[in-house]
Amino acid sequence: QVQLVESGGGMVQAGGSLRLSCQTSGFTLEYYAIGWFRQAPGKEREMVSCVSRNDGKTFCVDSVKDRFTVSRDNTKNTVYLQMNNLKPEDTGTYYCAATYGAFWYLYQYEYTNWGQGTQVTVSS
Repeated sequence: QVQLVESGGGMVQAGGSLRLSCQTSGFTLEYYAIGWFRQAPGKEREMVSCVSRNDGKTFCVDSVKDRFTVSRDNTKNTVYLQMNNLKPEDTGTYYCAATYGAFWYLYQYEYTNWGQGTQVTVSS
């Protein structure tokens, strides 16, 4: 069974840090890219943070690239999202998603498997 499970969310004050984990099963992680998305209540889900590509490359969107980093441990079938200097606008439900093949790695349609999300709340 293909499964992705996010964890590590919680409540933190502005300026704090959290590390999210995306634990995967049912497929070989080293052949897949993992992207992180978030959704605030009443808003569309958006690409946020970073992508860990299966070729070893990573990238982050401009709004978070100075604060967030993504990494993976294929032996543990887990991808991590380290979030530093959190801001209230980072609040939302964070999802990880997997794709075997993509071009842009930016859009929801490029990903085939999704986790259930983990909540991140940043207070001022």
